[in-house]
Amino acid sequence: MASITVRKLDENVKRRLRRQAAEHGRSLEAEVREILRAGVSYDENRRENGADLFRRIHARLAPLGGVDLKLPERGIHRKSRIPDFTRDDLGWPEDE
Repeated sequence: MASITVRKLDENVKRRLRRQAAEHGRSLEAEVREILRAGVSYDENRRENGADLFRRIHARLAPLGGVDLKLPERGIHRKSRIPDFTRDDLGWPEDE
């Protein structure tokens, strides 16, 4: 098993970790191990599940063929307004 040292850990963080460990009935060291394991597992599962979801959706829809969509031009449904941050009142530009 590997060991790591965490330097410059804020005392408030350490205190909160100790409290959390006690609530879970674990030592501080066991709590930190669990947090690290869960964090790494979550990232791997999220990445794998996202890719798997894409593959499942693609596999189900691929036999139906593709679809070409005509996207509307930007601002076609409403007049685009961009705030003018150079004005003192930070207001919106006047409608023309």
